[in-house]
Amino acid sequence: MVVPLKMWTDGVPVEDAAIEQMRKICSLPFLHHHAALMPDAHFGIGATVGSVLATKGAIIPSAVGVDIGCGMAAVETTLKASDLPDNLSEIRSDIERAVPHGVVTVAGRSTRGSWDAAPGSVVTKWSHLLSRFEAIARKHKRLALKSPLSQLGTLGGGNHFIELCLDERQAVWIMLHSGSRGVGNQIGQHFIEMARDDMRRHFINLPDRDMAYLVEGTDHFDDYFEAMSWAQDYAFASRESMMDGVLRVLRARLVPFKTGGIAVNCHHNYASRERHYGSDVIVTRKGAVRARLGELGIIPGSMGAKSFIVRGKGSRESFESCSHGAGRTMSRTEAKKRFTIEEHITATEGVECKKDDSVLDETPMAYKNIDDVMAAQMDLVEIVATLKQVLCVKG
Repeated sequence: MVVPLKMWTDGVPVEDAAIEQMRKICSLPFLHHHAALMPDAHFGIGATVGSVLATKGAIIPSAVGVDIGCGMAAVETTLKASDLPDNLSEIRSDIERAVPHGVVTVAGRSTRGSWDAAPGSVVTKWSHLLSRFEAIARKHKRLALKSPLSQLGTLGGGNHFIELCLDERQAVWIMLHSGSRGVGNQIGQHFIEMARDDMRRHFINLPDRDMAYLVEGTDHFDDYFEAMSWAQDYAFASRESMMDGVLRVLRARLVPFKTGGIAVNCHHNYASRERHYGSDVIVTRKGAVRARLGELGIIPGSMGAKSFIVRGKGSRESFESCSHGAGRTMSRTEAKKRFTIEEHITATEGVECKKDDSVLDETPMAYKNIDDVMAAQMDLVEIVATLKQVLCVKG
């Protein structure tokens, strides 16, 4: 390895493939000082999920990934558990109608998880993103094939979710997880291919073709950094729109309330320019949250476990980062083979959520123990609030 690997994985299983993947990444000549691995780490495409890489003069598009800007948002409310109805199924149905998700079709409103006609508030947010997107698409015609407006403020599928949670004081929180949807995927795939082409053109051999990189100072690098930054802004705005939609549902259903003292909106698949160990670098967090001193973040558990609002301790060795969740212990295919609907129902007892085979790949048993993950990184963050979900909408 050119640089060492520092790991926060005590008491948490990490598969050998993930460690070997990180060893290969650490052999790349443009990594700065060391690489960091969070306790929720598992094998990923191009880079290990749960990795934090500081690079000088280059960026690896697949280390950012294709769900660029994927992250979390959470809002504390003045509602209490006693303000919620005993049966949350109608609120879940209302949220599912208000926020397009997965491949669900709502007649006259959304088709396959996208807007048929985006509401005015979403159109307004899109107006602030449009000119930059048009400039990017003019240079990269392939990206113009997507219609990002139709997915702005929509949830997507997989491990994306919207939840109502209760903290230790029985206060109600809204929490959600989503990213840049189809347009982010297309940006990621496009520039991953461009990076591979650059490697072939310059006869650069890599331990894994998904580790192909773009060199700072080239047009491809500059175009990628702008497109990636735009996708991060898109994802941030999308989470804001979904949060607004959920708040409207609750205001129509429940007693009057206000949003409380804590609100967080943070990425966990992204790259940014930062300064570490005396150098200006690009920090790529693939499945990791920035945790600067005093900075708030969100670390969710599985759909049947606890989640945490955290405050960063500014750890220098982790490049001021922490984990982004519990982390998978197995693939989606394996989870569907291994677990039954009955086991899933038991694991999600007390949570208003889907309890059928469409979410078996997201069942709590497919994830690491969130308490072990938190114990492994207590030098990185302190816990501000512990949340337990009572309602979960999955894409």
